[in-house]
Amino acid sequence: MKKAVVFDFDYTLGDSTNGILLSVNYALEKLGYPVKDFPEIKKTIGLSLPETFMALIPDGSREEANRFRELFVERADDVMVANTQLYDCTQEVLNKLKEMGVSVGIVTTKLRYRIEDILKKFEAEHLVDCIVGAEDVKIEKPNPEGLLQIIASFHLTKEEALYVGDSFVDAITAENAGVDFAGVLTGMITEEEFEKYQSKFVAGNLWDVYNYVTEK
Repeated sequence: MKKAVVFDFDYTLGDSTNGILLSVNYALEKLGYPVKDFPEIKKTIGLSLPETFMALIPDGSREEANRFRELFVERADDVMVANTQLYDCTQEVLNKLKEMGVSVGIVTTKLRYRIEDILKKFEAEHLVDCIVGAEDVKIEKPNPEGLLQIIASFHLTKEEALYVGDSFVDAITAENAGVDFAGVLTGMITEEEFEKYQSKFVAGNLWDVYNYVTEK
């Protein structure tokens, strides 16, 4: 059985769609660009903030991308936590993993304090042992730095950990780290699309991940 399960956050453990939409469009408007609709923005969730800007505004500059990040965070500080919900099964699954002695971590392109605040909102901070956010790494996902950092903090080998995420960014992160990956179908990626990557398992939801971990 795996000794650690490390999760992405957005569309894996919870849904921050409304907060992300508000923050992205606030930053775009401040930079003089038209707002984007939900389908366009949803495709970028999981990317770093500069990469999100470049995906939405391909002709934008790197300087604008950096300013976009600043403006996004400015707005997100006001709206993100209030507009984020954990999935119904998240707390129960994390609690059961903890009861089994499995270390639980989160590696995300969100800021660490944002995840901490979200967990506090749901009184779930005790269910996560370690969080690695955007401010904790030099290069964000799909660079494996954050995932390898959190596994090292657990004093485990790569073989003893499982990374769980909903996007191609997460799948590539796991591949780059040499860590087993479970894809969940609560994001934008289909089961067929996950087959392009080295996915050990494709799960409909977190309960499927829990069953996979406990059966191994």
